[in-house]
Amino acid sequence: MEVKILSAKFDIENSHLLKTAEKHGAYSTLDKLFSMEPADVIEEVKNSGLRGRGGAGFPAGIKWSFLPKGLDKPVYLTVNSDESEPATFKDRYILVRDPHMLIEGIIICCYAIGCHVSYIYIRGEYTSQVKILQQAIDEAYEAGYLGEKVAGNDFALEVTVHRGAGAYICGEETALLESIEGKKGQPRSKPPFPAVVGLYDCPTIINNVQSIASLPFIIENGADAYKAYGTEKSSGTHLFGISGHVDKPGMYELPLGLPLMEVIEKVAGGVWKNRQLKGVIPGGSSTPVLTVEEAKTVTLDYESMAEHKTMFGSGGIVVLDETVDIVKLVKNLIDFYHHESCGQCTPCREGLGWMLKIVKKLIAGDGTRSDIDLLVELCDNIEMKTVCVLSAACTMPVRSYLNKFRHEFEAYAKDEGATNNDLAKE
Repeated sequence: MEVKILSAKFDIENSHLLKTAEKHGAYSTLDKLFSMEPADVIEEVKNSGLRGRGGAGFPAGIKWSFLPKGLDKPVYLTVNSDESEPATFKDRYILVRDPHMLIEGIIICCYAIGCHVSYIYIRGEYTSQVKILQQAIDEAYEAGYLGEKVAGNDFALEVTVHRGAGAYICGEETALLESIEGKKGQPRSKPPFPAVVGLYDCPTIINNVQSIASLPFIIENGADAYKAYGTEKSSGTHLFGISGHVDKPGMYELPLGLPLMEVIEKVAGGVWKNRQLKGVIPGGSSTPVLTVEEAKTVTLDYESMAEHKTMFGSGGIVVLDETVDIVKLVKNLIDFYHHESCGQCTPCREGLGWMLKIVKKLIAGDGTRSDIDLLVELCDNIEMKTVCVLSAACTMPVRSYLNKFRHEFEAYAKDEGATNNDLAKE
């Protein structure tokens, strides 16, 4: 069931070092790359069906084609390695175990889009990861894969690692750009979109680590070889981080389109301690939860997730067993997003705090059923009323828990007591 494309070198000793990576094929695509026209590289990526692996799932090659033509401005590539979504840990495997695959992918993308300066924006908490990544970049410069003449070709490329300061919001692409520019990490209003007005007001492509790291395989083997994995509309493989209540949590590379329950049972060893399954978070903390019945019919691809009114997200699968207290889970979820709000928008800044107070009130035994209704109403009034989607990243999953596990919230509520206005006055 597992596939070795992105993870081919993960289990090789010292795979992060250039000499080991080269021995196993690193940078072998560059001769072919520089014999191609940039437009042909973009077309190959389009044909592969590669979709953004950061969560949105937008086709990578199409995103590249949005860059305006004929502007007298530099083009930038920023690689989003701000892996801050709870339950997501795929990109760090690439950074630590095969950073040269990422660097090779950056070269491919930059050549295709006419970019000569690239930034890797890395999560502030990734301290050991950034050391390994920077060492790999230094090795690439010394070997001539980066610098004035990439692999001896008439193409210059500079790559810089930019460390974040530990803000979840900087995983949002425009907040990431603000942070690189030295400003407060707050999202920008769109349009204009980064492909037109991005870093330093120049055209900018922003792609996830895994998206960029997929490029060497596509260029070396062709679009059809990549499309041999996955489904018609969700091609290729994905690094799935499986955590929670399973016997074998971990990171697994799998083709898209597999049945979720088959992956949980055969790859992750099934629900631990002979307990029953209660629900599955399919793609990181911001994705709506799946019930057991839904989990039995969903497959791991973008289309199936959408049909089940959830999202593929970052591929961070969390398995919940029968002992999970959904209300306390929701409290932790809201607590995280309220803490990580940049504070720019009132619905997010104030609304998430209000939701947190209500859930705490329920857990304390002071809430009523009308408080549960108010939570649903707040979700509706907050979602998509802000500059970015951080508020929706909280309200979408919260609404799913309220709808699918309402009985657990009602078990905490008392029929009479404090009114909704009590919290509004605080």
